[in-house]
Amino acid sequence: MLPGWYGFGSAVKAWLELQPNGGMQMLQAMYREWPFFQMLLSNMDMLLAKSDIAIASRYAELVSDAELRDRVFSRLRAEWQSTVDALLKIMDQESLLQTNLLLARSIRNRFPYLDPLNHMQIELLKRYRSGDTDENVVTGIHLTINGIAAGLRNSG
Repeated sequence: MLPGWYGFGSAVKAWLELQPNGGMQMLQAMYREWPFFQMLLSNMDMLLAKSDIAIASRYAELVSDAELRDRVFSRLRAEWQSTVDALLKIMDQESLLQTNLLLARSIRNRFPYLDPLNHMQIELLKRYRSGDTDENVVTGIHLTINGIAAGLRNSG
């Protein structure tokens, strides 16, 4: 889901630096008047609502090089926040999926089932990376991949 939103916040920031007078108003007008842009931002809104930066930080812990992990994940976290902020501003929303409460509730109701799968997958990946290639570990990884993807209703 990362490719569905990564870079948008930086792109909006760059655009606003080039268009300090009216750049945001133009993006907001594009959102109101252009169906393609509406769909693009609507999809991004859904992807961001399905993302969980706290869970992502647990996956980042799998990177053994702490300096590399911190450098990369801090950029990822900053871009996530920048993208959320830009999206909400353009769409004139206070929260993600504000205009699609049914989907927001559906996603929120899935997290209690997905969170344990994510934590299980992280533990299984740790085992596998430490050399435990037992068939049950590999099968567990595959099952959690499928379970998370099914729960997100996208590729997880």
